[in-house]
Amino acid sequence: MNLLKNKYSLFALFLCSSFGLLAQKDLPTESVEIIRNFDARLLDSEKIDIPPSLPPIDTTTKRQRYNIPAKTLSIPYPPPRIRPLALQTDPQSEAYKGYLKAGGGFPNSFYTDAAYHVFAQEKMNVGLNFNHHSASNSSNLENQRFAYSKVAGEGTFYNEQGLAVNGKLAYTSDNVFFYGYNAELEEGDTTSIPKEQVKQTFSIFDVSAKVFNGTRTAGDINYSAGVDFYTMGDASPTTETGFKLGVTGEKWFANAHPFRLNLITDFTRYSTTTDSSQRLNNYFLQPNFTYRAQNFRIKVGANIASSDDEFSIFPDLELSANVIESILTIFVGADGDLKKNNFRNLTNYNPFLSSRVVIKNTRYNNYYVGAKGSIQGITYRGEFAYKDAQDLALFLDTLEANDQYRFNAIYDDARILNIKGTVETVVEDFKIAATLSQNIYTMEVQEKPWHLPALEVNIGLQYATLENKLRFKAIYSFKWSTLPRRKGEANTLNGLFDVNLGVEYLLQKISEPLLTFTIY
Repeated sequence: MNLLKNKYSLFALFLCSSFGLLAQKDLPTESVEIIRNFDARLLDSEKIDIPPSLPPIDTTTKRQRYNIPAKTLSIPYPPPRIRPLALQTDPQSEAYKGYLKAGGGFPNSFYTDAAYHVFAQEKMNVGLNFNHHSASNSSNLENQRFAYSKVAGEGTFYNEQGLAVNGKLAYTSDNVFFYGYNAELEEGDTTSIPKEQVKQTFSIFDVSAKVFNGTRTAGDINYSAGVDFYTMGDASPTTETGFKLGVTGEKWFANAHPFRLNLITDFTRYSTTTDSSQRLNNYFLQPNFTYRAQNFRIKVGANIASSDDEFSIFPDLELSANVIESILTIFVGADGDLKKNNFRNLTNYNPFLSSRVVIKNTRYNNYYVGAKGSIQGITYRGEFAYKDAQDLALFLDTLEANDQYRFNAIYDDARILNIKGTVETVVEDFKIAATLSQNIYTMEVQEKPWHLPALEVNIGLQYATLENKLRFKAIYSFKWSTLPRRKGEANTLNGLFDVNLGVEYLLQKISEPLLTFTIY
């Protein structure tokens, strides 16, 4: 109550003072006198202490369900570097720069194969090769003999940028003799011809150069460009020159699927002393792509060829599938090409050919199906093929001067069925291999496929002992074909047998034998 009175009294005093201030116009400003300080105080209050308390615990169980969407996160990280464990290695054997392989046989047969590296370095290697094989059975059949020799040099250089350059140089001398002229002489006939009159010598000079990538490129691209040149002559004289230019590119995808592109030009000029020169020029564009999966492989491509302004497109297809892993694989495919029948290729197949021939291309399409695999250590391959050939080269025998029987090349269209099979196995120290090929010809004009083999059988056996240094070899070859007789009548040629028995001993066992002695 007293507090309320004091408030009213203070208010009235303040109001009166305010009117007084308004009424006074001239108020001195030198000093202010404070009569009384106002001291406001609150009465004591009682403190109320309220202690905090926790809310009651919820003991009920609730099941929560969260839906989290699946999301694949791409986390880049450097690939780990896998390092091989350090293992103790065997001491490295001494390296040799060359090797020599020599042998002999009957009748009067000699064989030599030798090589020597003049330079054998990481960035450059240069080597020489020599090969010789000769035989003579003149004591039983006059002038039945031959002699083959070849010397070659090759070098490759690799630079720091991964580019490689390769060059080859070779000379070949192939001597054959046209024997058989006195095989059917009547009793008492002593016809004899000096060997110089029935001798044929093929001299071939080869030069080639190639540029390619010597190391793997960053984009998995392989490339090469090369030229091949040869000149060939015989005793006639006949001359043939060939020039081939090839460019190849290869791109790998995912280290498994290659795309290849080949561009090839192949020129041939053939001339004799009596005939005008012949030319046979072929051009090829060959793209193909191969896709490999776990259980199958497919190849899709084409062979686009041109010769004498005539274009041909041949298939280049193959599909193979693993039916039973490593046991059975089936394959089917189709391909085709232009096979050049120039003087070099024809005499390589039949060296008793006349020096005046007509050179042509054999145009063929080939379709095949087969199976391959391995069962209990026996590797096998079987194939059935059908080939449609235009201008297939055949060989007819002709009688020339000095009673020399030689062959002439003629051409005919043919359809060929081929059945081929191969088996190979290794049993302890024995290695056995056998191949059989059967051709069935249907000719367009000619009565028979003159001097083309209908049946070929090859069987090989090898036994190795003394840590593979001593080897016993046996090789059996059999061919059967047809040929016309001199009177023009077709007759079956007796089977041609070739049996080789040999012993081979490696005087020093290294990756390439330093010295080998062979007897056949």
